[in-house]
Amino acid sequence: MATVHLRIGDLVWGKLGRYPPWPGKVVSPPKDLKKPRGKKCHFVKFFGTEDHAWIKIEQLKPYHPHKEEMIKINKGKRFQQAVDAVEDFLKKAKGKEQGSDGKGETKGKKTSNKPLKILEEDDEDLSALRDPSEKPVKNDPHFHHFLLSQSEKPASSMEVISKRLKIIEEDTSSTSIQAADSTAINGSITPTDKRIGFLGLGLMGSGIVSNLLKMGHVVTVWNRTAEKCDLFIQEGARLGRTPAEVVSMCDITFSCVSDPKAAKDLVLGPSGVLQGIRPGKCYVEMSTVDPETIAELSQSITTRGGRFLEAPVAGSQQLSNDGMLVILAAGDRSVYEDCSSCFQAMGKSSFFLGEAGNAAKMMLILNMVQGSFMATIAEGLTLAQATGQSQQTLLDILCQGQMASTFVDQKCQNILQGNFKPDYYLKHIQKDLRLAISMGDTANHPTPMAAAANEVYKRAKALDQSDNDMSAVYRAYIH
Repeated sequence: MATVHLRIGDLVWGKLGRYPPWPGKVVSPPKDLKKPRGKKCHFVKFFGTEDHAWIKIEQLKPYHPHKEEMIKINKGKRFQQAVDAVEDFLKKAKGKEQGSDGKGETKGKKTSNKPLKILEEDDEDLSALRDPSEKPVKNDPHFHHFLLSQSEKPASSMEVISKRLKIIEEDTSSTSIQAADSTAINGSITPTDKRIGFLGLGLMGSGIVSNLLKMGHVVTVWNRTAEKCDLFIQEGARLGRTPAEVVSMCDITFSCVSDPKAAKDLVLGPSGVLQGIRPGKCYVEMSTVDPETIAELSQSITTRGGRFLEAPVAGSQQLSNDGMLVILAAGDRSVYEDCSSCFQAMGKSSFFLGEAGNAAKMMLILNMVQGSFMATIAEGLTLAQATGQSQQTLLDILCQGQMASTFVDQKCQNILQGNFKPDYYLKHIQKDLRLAISMGDTANHPTPMAAAANEVYKRAKALDQSDNDMSAVYRAYIH
């Protein structure tokens, strides 16, 4: 970008390192925020976010002359929202000018005391500006690095409180990689040129496939109930007649089914995955199953020369639809890397946890915690009712305290409204609790809380709640 002469208040396109340009406004930095040494730069507030950053002068362009050019090279939804925010700002500014009756004076808003969010390489929200096909540039002098420990870096009230390293190596050889935000929202990924297959179009699989297609991947689908494929065929997917055919047609095939038996049948059964596996073919098991099932599937695939990765997902139907899942992967690291654009399309972050089986263990632990928590919430709401307390007031208090979360709010609302439309099937969370308890037995580790919760879910299943949302465990307490 060419050097430009800018003033406070000018609208600009700001470019962070290798990341794509983003609309912003040159603003005055806080008094206690020092300008980077030896750099000619401006402090920029980005539209569509609460983010600010020091941008080098040569990385800035005036907004209006380059608007059409920038819109052509970035089509993401989040980017468009940022451009819309600029237009709203311009309309409001024009309205204020007209309303000032030519006096040239308007009353500004009070300055917010909310701490500014300063973008740094380690910030997960920087992903709004990232081209996920590029890896973070550790030596880019534009960024303040957080690779130093907190004790080595002076504290500042203006620095972002929440930071994450992009890659964290641990003694367990597991690796955490923060993905480039939900690309179902920002839409800025470059889809892999590999052919993608997907088996299983249930609550989770449907949202995943939809986001893969939206982000430009070439996807071939199969489902046991063939009618479920029709919608995705209309959206551009191809149809595979059997799992074996899908695998033979594709470079990477994902599977997302209900339980260990379904996962094994899909691979080992008639016209199954194994019949389509050839050397180099990749198979990614996304179902939540036990480590023993993963070991069996991995051996079956790799014995045929295939490459295996497990990648169960943490989330719900809504998060799947929104492309905001968390992917836990383990197995062949090269497959994980080959799946990069797919994981970015379906999730907000992904973690590589080492050898096959580790992701299954971690997923069962997560769902054990979630299932037990959900049962406790239901127990609390029914106890409130039994003691003459308002359930709505309990929810209001919960949402103002340390346990406040989208999960608590949504599940409590489900209960209060009697709406148990499945976002995560009750029968599946009970299955996960059962598998987690079994895993605890294998490790000779007690799981009394999970065991108690499991019994409550079993009672809910006996009350015909299996195909309702997990929040329907509430009904086990009132019948």
